Amino acid sequence: MNYLHQFVFGIFPYIALAIFLLGSLVRFDREQYTWKSESSQLLHRGSLRFGNICFHIGIIGLFFGHAAGLLTPLWVWDTLGVSHGAKQVFAMTAGGIMGTLCLIGLLTLLTRRFSSDRLRAVTTIKDKIVLLWILATLTLGLSTIFMSASHTDGHLMTLFMQWAQHVVTFRAGAASFLAEAPVLFKLHLFMGMSLFIIFPFTRLVHVWSGFASVGYLSRAYQLVRPR
Repeated sequence: MNYLHQFVFGIFPYIALAIFLLGSLVRFDREQYTWKSESSQLLHRGSLRFGNICFHIGIIGLFFGHAAGLLTPLWVWDTLGVSHGAKQVFAMTAGGIMGTLCLIGLLTLLTRRFSSDRLRAVTTIKDKIVLLWILATLTLGLSTIFMSASHTDGHLMTLFMQWAQHVVTFRAGAASFLAEAPVLFKLHLFMGMSLFIIFPFTRLVHVWSGFASVGYLSRAYQLVRPR
């Protein structure tokens, strides 16, 4: 296991997490007027609704699916009687569905944005980086499904689970679990972790507002009476 591998999968996750949390906090404190999704609906409607719905359902499903799949301890699945192979097949199926849905939405939004002169004019370098980075990460993730289909015993999946759980619990030796993992999986993990680094500096920060607005679902109705 070389030093680069140890850095990327043993140290880099903490760097990404620190930038993600502290960067978001600093931006909210110092640049609240830039804390928005910068909607382009008024400039060009096009296929915005279809692309947005597909993209957001897909990426939310992928986020929570990865979180639950990687961070749920192995003993929980063993107690429930779910074999490692069965869990891998379920993860591949669910990930494939959500990933495909997200890809359809993302390609729709990319086509809409770059086919409109007005939208291209207001698209910043940061917007392009975010969209293309997500596209690359998503494509790599979907590609891993075909590789995983050749070995559905769940062994490789358990290694990724142990790596993630060692990282979030600050235990040493996390990188050792991925020493023999295929390069395609490593690239997907690196791109995914890097998203957390660029997160605070782009429009992705509006995701925090989405979590904070969950309380609106249970608030009382707002009454608007005519004069």
